[in-house]
Amino acid sequence: MIPLPLQVAVALALDALWGDPRWLPHPVQGIGKLALALEGPLRRLVANERLAGVLTAALVIGVAAGSCSLVLLVTGRLYPMLGDAVAILILYSCLAPRDLSRHALEVQEKLAAGDLAAARKKVGMLVGRDTDRLDESGVSRAAVESVAENTVDAVTAPLLFALLAGPVGAVIYKAINTLDSTFGYRNERYLRFGWFSARLDDLANFIPARMTAVLTPPAAALADLDARQAWRIFKRDRHRHPSPNAGQIEAAMAGALNVRLGGENSYFGQSTFRPYLGEAANPLCAGHIGEAVRLMWAVSLLTGAVGLFCWIGFHALR
Repeated sequence: MIPLPLQVAVALALDALWGDPRWLPHPVQGIGKLALALEGPLRRLVANERLAGVLTAALVIGVAAGSCSLVLLVTGRLYPMLGDAVAILILYSCLAPRDLSRHALEVQEKLAAGDLAAARKKVGMLVGRDTDRLDESGVSRAAVESVAENTVDAVTAPLLFALLAGPVGAVIYKAINTLDSTFGYRNERYLRFGWFSARLDDLANFIPARMTAVLTPPAAALADLDARQAWRIFKRDRHRHPSPNAGQIEAAMAGALNVRLGGENSYFGQSTFRPYLGEAANPLCAGHIGEAVRLMWAVSLLTGAVGLFCWIGFHALR
């Protein structure tokens, strides 16, 4: 049997080479469809919206974890090497640095080519805010903030869950994250039904977000960015963001890039303001997207190295 750290390393290498496999059914899509399919029946069966949301989340996570465990058990018993291959494929599908990098750099390329309309459309695939009126600075800020937040959601958090509990752990994290993406909205429909999914996602990301942010300054040094400023802004601004987790990494990245994030956003035509993170030393532009991507790769690799060190240390002490 291939040791878990090596499975994770192979999965990361596969993602770095090819990104998400388009030919392979993606677990996130299946989890999202299952969540939406369960929403209606459970709303009808359970009058209390919060309880219905809790039951939906529990069923989705249980089905995702159970299905993954069953597949690994069956394939491993049939042929151990097949079980290893399936484990690596599952981990591969749960990690997405290459696709995050590709989507962000496509935005940068459109901005660099002067095609603002195309850049707005591309960044709209990364963020939930309205993008049709953003200028170059607004598009760049949206892309940088997306790269920062998704460094945790798409890379470091599933990586840490994988090292902690293998492919099943990674799938459980992706189920929690997908539930938040599906139901975690502060609107009339999901304020109560999605409450549990949103809080569970906050809990699941609590340690990964802070670990990622703490590792951002040394990663900034590796990426030839401002490590000292990353640490200073992280300490000063990390609690200003409305999200208890996103503010950690966004503050650290704002410092590393010497830019200011936050400000005015529009969602479905409604304007909102997020407190500023960082300092406006440099106007945000397309080049900062590439720097954010470079930092994402550096912090992801550093997180993997630290996670591997902890895994080896833990098993050596057992």
